Amino acid sequence: MSTAAMPQTLSTKTEPVAPWFHTIILALVFLGLAAAGAIFQRRASAHPLSAGSSHIVLYLSLIAAEYGLFRYVNAGLARRGVTMKSLIGGSWNSLRDVLRDAGLALGIWAIWSGVEPLWGHVFKISHAVSIQPFLPRKPLEIALWIAVSMSAGISEEIAFRGYFQRQFGALTGSKWAAVCLQAVLFGVGHGYQGVQAMAKIALFGALFGALAIWRGSLRPGIMAHVFGDILSGIFGI
Repeated sequence: MSTAAMPQTLSTKTEPVAPWFHTIILALVFLGLAAAGAIFQRRASAHPLSAGSSHIVLYLSLIAAEYGLFRYVNAGLARRGVTMKSLIGGSWNSLRDVLRDAGLALGIWAIWSGVEPLWGHVFKISHAVSIQPFLPRKPLEIALWIAVSMSAGISEEIAFRGYFQRQFGALTGSKWAAVCLQAVLFGVGHGYQGVQAMAKIALFGALFGALAIWRGSLRPGIMAHVFGDILSGIFGI
């Protein structure tokens, strides 16, 4: 028998992967970010920001924050004896495995690339005014943006499509309810991009959550998330 069969780690286990108090604290952090983001957007609309030389500090701060998120999730898993490897799911035992997940990542990115402009056209959603000045322009900024994208793609997929999705699945007994709940929280946690953008980001979270269940692994979602963030920040794709 081939060992390439898709693992079912993410879709069949319903036990919590971390203590509930640990999950509540993290959820409250993201709700706090949503509130802060709403204030940030309101002020930015009234007084447009100029990033100046703050790109570097901002990007390094984001990398540190994503690393902190990764460490916090890992600490919660350790309390339940769950490994990060089991949360991520899947395995790469050959080049074929890597290429398969890369193909899935390319496919989900292509789907999202088609959905995003359609969503923006229907709902007339544009980029939040407050983040435009902070997109990378210079070579060092671009290099740091790639690092930001990698850290965000890894830590956010692990936190939302892994940790929160498993926790919500254990709470509700439904993997699809878990997909919806983590997607809503994912959208809310990006409140700094504006209220309009949160709904679109929640849709992104639902799509990637469904991919995690179907594949039984976070690997394709991580790859697509990283790739998409790099392109959107540098090329506006």
